[in-house]
Amino acid sequence: MIKSMTGFARSETQTDAGLLVWELRSVNHRYLEVNLRLPEVVRAIEPALRKQVEAVVGRGKLDATLRLESADGQGPALALDPDMADALARAVGDLAARLPEARPPSLGELMQWPGLLRRPAPDPEALQASARRGLEAALTELREYRQREGERTQVMLEERCRSVEELVARARVRVPQVLASLRERYRSRLAELDIQADESRLEQELALVAQKLDVDEELDRLESHVAEMRDALGREEPVGRRLDFLMQEFNREANTLGSKSQDSETTAISVELKVAIEQMREQIQNVE
Repeated sequence: MIKSMTGFARSETQTDAGLLVWELRSVNHRYLEVNLRLPEVVRAIEPALRKQVEAVVGRGKLDATLRLESADGQGPALALDPDMADALARAVGDLAARLPEARPPSLGELMQWPGLLRRPAPDPEALQASARRGLEAALTELREYRQREGERTQVMLEERCRSVEELVARARVRVPQVLASLRERYRSRLAELDIQADESRLEQELALVAQKLDVDEELDRLESHVAEMRDALGREEPVGRRLDFLMQEFNREANTLGSKSQDSETTAISVELKVAIEQMREQIQNVE
């Protein structure tokens, strides 16, 4: 089953230091490109995080952002330094006793005292372990998202494969009809000119025309490409590049069929083939 390269995932992990939030966004790309944006406290495990991503994502451009914030999104909560608070309270009390006429400081003013409030230093190892668990959850969600998108793409590609097979079948039927029509046209033209046809020479000419119109090889290759595409769609590994190459081969045979066409119906079949192939090519650009 193929996978799409487009996806989005998000995970949240509650820690003592705050809320760890992973956001993953992936789009199509020729190769795998991973961009990590991390808080400084987990930057030491960036290589390990990158390996986690590479174990799940085979191709595409992935932007992975990790944020550390409190539940209300304002960052890690502030903590009161109890020793500093006690010392400040004693100092304020002593000052009030010495200056009874002075206005006591407000709570807001006291909170501005250097060192009274501090952000607790997170435990790096615990936070890094939480970051890895959160990434694993986000990657699981991303993989499921890309699989769902891939399933929808695969349904479309299989429909276009059936369309190509139907068009190939129509072209096979049309070739002998074109030759029969040419034979009748030659005979009618000779009759108009009141010329006795040399059957041997006429068959030789028709044989030369038939050789120029022979598209059996192109039709066989189109059917072979359809079989190859179905085989690729059933693989578990990334097949986007393989399918992209197949589209070039499909186009080559469709173009040759159009160049050999001697009637409007065969030309129309060639055009319909190109439309179906282009629709497949557009979808394949997003296949992993």
